[in-house]
Amino acid sequence: MPTFLECQRCAACCRWPGWVRVSPEEIARIAAFLGLGEREFIARHTRLRPDRQGLALLEKPNGECEFLDGRDCRIQPVKPQQCRDFPNVWRFPGFEQFCRAVPRELPPEEWRRRIREATGRDLAPPTETQSEAAGSEAGPSASSTGPAGLDFPTRSRRNDV
Repeated sequence: MPTFLECQRCAACCRWPGWVRVSPEEIARIAAFLGLGEREFIARHTRLRPDRQGLALLEKPNGECEFLDGRDCRIQPVKPQQCRDFPNVWRFPGFEQFCRAVPRELPPEEWRRRIREATGRDLAPPTETQSEAAGSEAGPSASSTGPAGLDFPTRSRRNDV
């Protein structure tokens, strides 16, 4: 049976070093949620990604996401896909040391329903081989095979996935 990682809202993922990429659609959604124009949102809350391939959310000086307020996300209803996908669709090596998600073995249809609810994606459950590969990754340039055979880099929690 596939394992679903049930988020406990510990916010460890929001404190992990790296960057959260945002698409034009996500920028529009977050800006509207905050009552800002898109240009104002971009100027106040984003920066050019290190790979120069788009924009990323700004971080606080301590490295955590600027939208983290204690253990709450100020943009939770419209948070970027990258954030919604962690830790079930992508993860980094050793994430278990920080993330407090509770593993739950579920029948495939229940796993699929929970993934859809958590991420907005309709994915097939991972196979046993994919689950084993995702759990055994090591090193900064490793990649993790997620549900439906999707391949995701796992360099950091906010890597370009």
